[in-house]
Amino acid sequence: MIGSRKISKNKRTRQKFVFALFTAMSAAIVLVLFVILGFIVVRGLPAINWDFITKMPEDGMTKGGIYPAIMGTFCLMIGSMLFAFPIGIMSGIYVNEYSKDGFLKRFIKQMTNNLAGIPSIVFGLFGMSLFVNDLHFGDSILAGSLTLGLLALPVVIRTTEEALKAIDNSFRIGSYALGATKLQTIRKVVIPMALPNIITGLILSIGRISGETAPILFTVAAYFLPKLPHSIFDQVMALPYHLYVISTSGTNIIESRKMAYGTALVLVLIVLILNLLANVLRGYFGKKVKMN
Repeated sequence: MIGSRKISKNKRTRQKFVFALFTAMSAAIVLVLFVILGFIVVRGLPAINWDFITKMPEDGMTKGGIYPAIMGTFCLMIGSMLFAFPIGIMSGIYVNEYSKDGFLKRFIKQMTNNLAGIPSIVFGLFGMSLFVNDLHFGDSILAGSLTLGLLALPVVIRTTEEALKAIDNSFRIGSYALGATKLQTIRKVVIPMALPNIITGLILSIGRISGETAPILFTVAAYFLPKLPHSIFDQVMALPYHLYVISTSGTNIIESRKMAYGTALVLVLIVLILNLLANVLRGYFGKKVKMN
């Protein structure tokens, strides 16, 4: 009896230790995040004003604003969304709903995982070779958007697949029992229920590609272009590349560093807004599904 009590006490002690360790690790991660954000906010906030957001860059990007870089970033995000979302969602639906367990399904999943693990600079080199040179798109929004779309594609496929997999199979069986076809079941039952998780994954994939520098370095980004694009075949400035250039340039170091921190803060705010938007949309569509 005493021995069992001692064993039980030792288990509780180990359990408390493990919980305390996990809590400390979680707190450390949150602390690191706040330290990074605090550093960016403290250094970047003095540079943020209306002119910084709405004006064109001047004097080799040491003065003026970052308006073309902001608009260029949004152009690339929208272009990559138009390419990656339809293909990625349809691929995820095919893998989870249509393909049977076997070699083909395992092969598609393995290739998707491998594609997700390829460094972004390789995507940049591929985009430069295919879209810029072979297809003669040149350094353009189209080439950059397609390259970023390829980068986001495996994330979209996997998030769609996982969202669909989370839907209990009983809903599909019930729909079939009522006489619905497979396509009707997917359209009317499965996708609406999985929509909150799908949208969350899509927006998070946008947040990821919004900060990529290597793919746009080879396909679209301009060093200094104080004007807005007029077509998808124009070059644009982009916040990640703009941040890289002004951080490594040797002209007017004080002003360059000030603009660099301000640009970093704007980029971080865009990513945070996208994450918040993902949570809001997830909650909205989640409530809508429960009401239906």
